[in-house]
Amino acid sequence: MPDLRILLQDNPGKRVLLLGNEAVARGILEAGIGVVTTYPGTPASEIGDSISAIASEAGLYMEYSTNEIVAVEVAAGAANCGVRALTAMKHVGLNVAADAVMTLAYIGVKGGYVIVNADDPQCYSSQNEQDNRFYTLLSNLPCLEPSNAQEAKDMVTSAVEISEELELPVLLRTTTRVSHTRGPVTYGKLAKPRSKGKFVRDVKRMVMVPANARLMHEALLRKVEKAKEISEASPHNKVTHKGKSGGYGVISSSSAYNYAVEAVDFLGLDVSVLKLGMTHPFPEKIVGEFLRNHEKIVVVEELEPFLEMQVKAVAKDYAPNVKIYGKMNRLYFPRKGELSTRLVITGLAEITDKKLPINFRELDERYDETVKDLPPRPPVLCAGCPHRASFYVIKKVTGGKAIYSTDIGCYALGIAPPLSIGDLLICMGASVSTAQGISKVTGVDTVSVVGDSTFFHAAIPGLVNAVYNNHKITLVVLDNLTTAMTGQQPHPGTGVTGMRTPSRKVLIEKVAEGCGVKYVRVVDPFRTKEASAVLNEALQQPGPSVVVFRAPCALMIARERRRKGIRTVPCKITDECTSCMACVKLLGCPALVVRDEKVGVDEALCTACGLCVSVCPYNAIRCGEDVKGD
Repeated sequence: MPDLRILLQDNPGKRVLLLGNEAVARGILEAGIGVVTTYPGTPASEIGDSISAIASEAGLYMEYSTNEIVAVEVAAGAANCGVRALTAMKHVGLNVAADAVMTLAYIGVKGGYVIVNADDPQCYSSQNEQDNRFYTLLSNLPCLEPSNAQEAKDMVTSAVEISEELELPVLLRTTTRVSHTRGPVTYGKLAKPRSKGKFVRDVKRMVMVPANARLMHEALLRKVEKAKEISEASPHNKVTHKGKSGGYGVISSSSAYNYAVEAVDFLGLDVSVLKLGMTHPFPEKIVGEFLRNHEKIVVVEELEPFLEMQVKAVAKDYAPNVKIYGKMNRLYFPRKGELSTRLVITGLAEITDKKLPINFRELDERYDETVKDLPPRPPVLCAGCPHRASFYVIKKVTGGKAIYSTDIGCYALGIAPPLSIGDLLICMGASVSTAQGISKVTGVDTVSVVGDSTFFHAAIPGLVNAVYNNHKITLVVLDNLTTAMTGQQPHPGTGVTGMRTPSRKVLIEKVAEGCGVKYVRVVDPFRTKEASAVLNEALQQPGPSVVVFRAPCALMIARERRRKGIRTVPCKITDECTSCMACVKLLGCPALVVRDEKVGVDEALCTACGLCVSVCPYNAIRCGEDVKGD
């Protein structure tokens, strides 16, 4: 992990190479934001992680909240006491937070409040690739879209200023390519965060009973009109390339703008490019004037035709004869996945009748020939991951004949053979509730799989429902003592806060008991015989049961061993091995490799967890002991 103290340097004009998310963190410091909340989720995770690492030194408050709606509500409370605040989340996190965000738009804020929303085109680490720009239309909240790390930093301050002028939250929408690309960032001056505020009672504004809500909706619509003026004057909306008048014009935003510019240059097109950095409220006059100066307009954007729809609406009043190309009448650019320079080149060439200077088909054939012998590298559970032990136990006890609803986290990788645990995955916490419906209508043993962080995030209401309605399910909580998939962030069960200070541990088993579950057990999944007995007993219960499989994440153990100078002696395959392949076929551990039809151990990967020892029918595997030094 880089030394994030570089973010604390008060050196205006200094140029630093930063990740997009780190640039947002620097923007937080320059904007004087006093409260930062988040629930970790890729591609937004590094924002919270960066601030957590420097929060105490920076003099601001940071927390990893239980989930995204809690994160928004905590920040909204602070912002309505006059303290500048920011909440970071991935795109599906805004679904969780939407209930609060929609009404917060009515109430507004008194201190600047920014909601960073990171969309994930191509589903690199998500269950969908929804386009959250549509939330701006639904909520009537202003939206800024950076296209690079510099803008990601600068737009934090812009968003705070707009928020305070309008007394509204402002969305800052990034994408994976903006969040996870490094770029040069020129520092501005640091601002001292204000971390203390004052709450002033204003019931008509802040208590959204229907009589007040109707009035505040009117107030929101007035703010939207003012926001339109801000958008029209925004320096983030500008023509960056000026081509010949009357020719083609390109309108783009966010990371798609970078592809558009590269494609224009590659094809040698003499076109103008309008870059939109504040996309809601839509800058109607700027776009209208741009349309009047061109005969044909190409809209380049990722996922949905959000800009294109609005450009066409503006064209009706400003330039009804202009031709508009994008995704709606004909699909020149895809409505799924990430764009790329190549995809935009292909679309632009088709629109402009420009001959491609490269034979892409020939290029594809050469690429396919080059990579045909490369082995596939699908994502897998790490060697030594306790979830592999848990899944082995689940499959052994149920014989693979139960129905397994799973959830969002590392353990979603349990769907891969040979473990093959995971039959339904929707969203965080859904495994608990969907299991209840499945159990009710099938009568088949139903096992709900959820992680420790996800349990706190969204599983508890479903568990309460299971108790209330006496659904016969077994909830298996895979507790690896961290939020592993997004980078080892703490959660309520870890005893550490985002400020890196100790806190009381919230024990999953105690929460389950408090919800009314009668059968709750905690067991180490690597103790496979004991774990199997416990799970078998849980499945016999007439109502809901909870089994917590608790063992630390393998990466945590490896880091701790390195810190202490302990070398792990990997497992060894002995002469008793018959090459029956039971260990490989049952576990699929990446540290077990097959060479010349014999099983071996990849010593660089093996953590000596001992799980393979417990499944070998010939006792042919031995695991070594940890030793100091080399």
